[in-house]
Amino acid sequence: MKKLLYLSACFFISLSGFSQINSTTGATPAYISNPVIPAFTVYKAPDSTSFTKENLHKRKPTLLMIFSPDCGHCQHETTVLIENLNHFKNTEILMFTWLPYSDMMSFYKNYKIADHPQITMAWDFKDFFLPYYHVQSYPTLVAYNKYGKFVKAFSGDIKMEEVWKALGNK
Repeated sequence: MKKLLYLSACFFISLSGFSQINSTTGATPAYISNPVIPAFTVYKAPDSTSFTKENLHKRKPTLLMIFSPDCGHCQHETTVLIENLNHFKNTEILMFTWLPYSDMMSFYKNYKIADHPQITMAWDFKDFFLPYYHVQSYPTLVAYNKYGKFVKAFSGDIKMEEVWKALGNK
């Protein structure tokens, strides 16, 4: 009888341990539950000036790209994005990284981002975008329409044609 009582107690104690899961795991991501471009502050290349949501052009679709300068997929997608900028003529493109500013600047210079005025590259010094968009792989692209409403998120190997179509571009 003592063994049964002991086993029952162990069972209930272990059961309560398994019930202590993170309740936010299944929660709806913020960018879905609040489907507008969030307020943010970043430092843009090349001069480290502050850039916020208020600096975005009004009535233009916005494409956010969360990337890592040392990620092969990110490097490839940046090349493909630049090759297809004609499909994003009316789109504001913001590229963000959380890695050190010096890494971002190397990427900025290597891909000649300064030659493409519709692209703003910035350092996410507060690490805001990774958790906000639940980034699981790089790059992650997030499309917003001209009214600032969420359209679609893309990650990993991305077909640029799907991105420009989601934004209503041809």
